[in-house]
Amino acid sequence: METRHTHGLNSSHVFSVISLNRIGQPVSVCVCVCVCVCHYLSSASGACFSLSTLPAMPQKPENEPVVVQGNKNAASDKLQRVRKWSISKYKCTRQVLSEKLGRGSRTVDLDLEPRLELLRYDQQRFENIAKLAQTLSNQLYQFTVTQKTLGDAFSELSVKTPTLHVEFGVNAEAQKFLSKNGKTLSEAITAFTLDINTLINKTIEDTMITAKQYEAARIEYDAYRVDLEELNLGPRDANTVPKLERAQKEFQSQKERYQRIRDDLSVKVKLLEENKVKVLHNQLWLLHGALVTHSLASHSFLKQNIQEAMENLRKCGVDAPSFLEES
Repeated sequence: METRHTHGLNSSHVFSVISLNRIGQPVSVCVCVCVCVCHYLSSASGACFSLSTLPAMPQKPENEPVVVQGNKNAASDKLQRVRKWSISKYKCTRQVLSEKLGRGSRTVDLDLEPRLELLRYDQQRFENIAKLAQTLSNQLYQFTVTQKTLGDAFSELSVKTPTLHVEFGVNAEAQKFLSKNGKTLSEAITAFTLDINTLINKTIEDTMITAKQYEAARIEYDAYRVDLEELNLGPRDANTVPKLERAQKEFQSQKERYQRIRDDLSVKVKLLEENKVKVLHNQLWLLHGALVTHSLASHSFLKQNIQEAMENLRKCGVDAPSFLEES
């Protein structure tokens, strides 16, 4: 009997090759491998192998849903952040309520907090000054508009009333000049208001935002400080020691954050105090100079105007006799 060796290849190897498709290999690669193996077996054993003799492969549904594995680490980190944030907010809320009820202690910076209180008071006063100055500017502008309208009316009557030409003319010139001079003063007051508003809404407000951050950091620092103090007063055992160490680390982190924001705020307050003095010094002198210029210009014009009016009246001569005198 003649025996033909197939070099260790049999149908089980063919099935192993076909199973490549189950582990994600492309179909074309699997078919090519199967054809080569069948040809080799046919030539080696004299038997005829074909793809039709192989068992049918199970087909995957075309619209089979794909399961995507989520990132468990990212979800766990997010959950931990939410948990940490919730605990921190709870401690801060408890600290605020304790302070308002007079039961808790709070950290007070004896140098910084009085300066912040004065800054808040100054901000309110400057806002009131800016509001009053803007009201004055608006009213003065309306007053100048009325003066110009009155001056135009006097000019018209001066032309149409020859007997009162000088009198109407003097008042027309006075009203028109005062209207023009008043507009200049109104613009100066508006400029003063804009600069004060810039100081309030930008420079001071930027410092006040940092002050709010400082207050939030102070509350959080006190909350963790109180928590650490309560743990220190409790017993020491295997359960409380890890909690105490963790509370100590959290307290130290909050303390460093509080001190950093406090130092930043202290520098900002110092710079603001210097800038405030410079800005107000310049703007107050400019406003006073505008008022002085307005008053002196008005006085000089009115004095010159009345002198010219008196000369015109003398040139006109003696008044005509009245109707009763003629009769």
